Amino acid sequence: MTESTLLPELISRAACRVPGGVALGYGKAALTYGELDASVRQFASGLLGLGLLRGERVAIYLEKRFETVIASFGAPSGGGVFVPVNPLLKPEQVAFILQDCNVRVLLTSPDRLALLADALPLCPDLRHVVVTDAAPGAPLAQGASVHGLPVTRWSDLLASPPRPGHRVIDVDMAAILYTSGSTGKPKGVVLSHRNMVAGAKSVASYLENNAQDTLLAALPLSFDAGFSQLTTAFHVGARVVLLNYLMPRDVLKAMEREQVTGLTAVPPLYIQLTQMEWPAVINEHLRYFANTGGRMPRETLTLLRQRVPRAKPFLMYGLTEAFRSTYLPPEEVDRRPDSIGKAIPNAEILVLRDDGSPCAPQETGELVHRGALVGQGYWNDAEKTAERYKLLAPDAPGRAPGLQLPEYAVFSGDNVRMDAEGFLYFIGRRDEMMKTSGYRVSPTEVEEIVYATKLVGECAAFGVEHATLGQAVHVIATPPAVDGDQGVLVDTAALAPALLAACRIHMPAYMVPAGIEFVPGPLPRNPNGKIDRKLLASTWVARGAT
Repeated sequence: MTESTLLPELISRAACRVPGGVALGYGKAALTYGELDASVRQFASGLLGLGLLRGERVAIYLEKRFETVIASFGAPSGGGVFVPVNPLLKPEQVAFILQDCNVRVLLTSPDRLALLADALPLCPDLRHVVVTDAAPGAPLAQGASVHGLPVTRWSDLLASPPRPGHRVIDVDMAAILYTSGSTGKPKGVVLSHRNMVAGAKSVASYLENNAQDTLLAALPLSFDAGFSQLTTAFHVGARVVLLNYLMPRDVLKAMEREQVTGLTAVPPLYIQLTQMEWPAVINEHLRYFANTGGRMPRETLTLLRQRVPRAKPFLMYGLTEAFRSTYLPPEEVDRRPDSIGKAIPNAEILVLRDDGSPCAPQETGELVHRGALVGQGYWNDAEKTAERYKLLAPDAPGRAPGLQLPEYAVFSGDNVRMDAEGFLYFIGRRDEMMKTSGYRVSPTEVEEIVYATKLVGECAAFGVEHATLGQAVHVIATPPAVDGDQGVLVDTAALAPALLAACRIHMPAYMVPAGIEFVPGPLPRNPNGKIDRKLLASTWVARGAT
């Protein structure tokens, strides 16, 4: 049997090998590979019946459930591109994504569609809405239209007659994953079929995934690492359990109930889990646990290994722009627990100076990723793409002198160093992005929402070290101007609570500031005239603010 080259083939190939094997579990329900493959084909036919053209975008705004997975593979099966939207996002943020990548079809639930009612008129490229089935008589489950857009029920879409999909090859777009941008608005990372399939094969190889594995999908599927749980499992015919958890204890219960063999999570969740008692049976089944989305505290790693001594720890580092990048083999964890490891299979990681030349051992430089996992840039954003996706120097490591065509690589913006044995160590980010609860958050994105409340004059957001979140979002602001004077410090006793309440309405939970401080204006500027976030952050730390 031929190897998978297109994303949906990960499922169809597994369906040929083990049609009766369970692919997905969700609560008490299950889908076999044969059933999942059939549903993917039916969804693709339904999209084609709606007139979806090759390369057009299909947004999925749902929690983890069967329909989310079917649509994620069904859209590219028909020749389209799936756009997973984090279910924690607020309507205005969802609307931005729908606008930014010109979404044609939106899949959501009746309840979520009601929340988006005021945002949909702002999305002129949207042509169809598909809603998951609701109870009989539910107002938006019967079809008709919303704001002039035709609404189709999920069951009706899957009942469409079979239709051949558009021609697709492995370098075509498969997905657009949105990640926060350093200038405020989220950026859509374009990934090809080749990117995602190569990533599945690479990760599955070093995690040694097999058909007997059960992986717990605890991370959002809008995360590259979250979606990777699906692709790596489907590549080997394993089982994935979908979990939308409210409390960390729900994760432990699912691991016990489902006899999970592989768990990938972010440090804040692991920190919470280590504060609980683990059912002993978890250690009997868990084969590995993997960390992504930031450095795991050494104490947390120690506690995890005490909870599940039979499980192998995999410490990973990834870039959405290249899907996955490095991992530290379990046998190296005791020797170098602070390392992010070496390149994953079928990738090469370089440490380069600003002039593009390789750094010497222990010299700090920028982490650069080359190979089959390098994405296709940021959707419709030439400027940001040029900042992150750059041509390698002709004499870069791995490139022979006779090569004539140029090669693009991902320049991560992260400073690292490499030791004499080739192991990498993370130093810090070159920009001002914050990493909180495993999410990359732009300070400008936070500031834009804060300004929109009209409760501040000026503001600056920055990340500060936090024991469980990695970084916490902190905001320093000036009160609204009084008669045009920002230097007047009015009574702010009620301003901070009001601003925090407004943030909770307009921001996903992970973005809400952990601290808000009002000061007299104006805020300090850097030589370019911009508010000096770095100075504010360093001053805040220096005075021991809490």
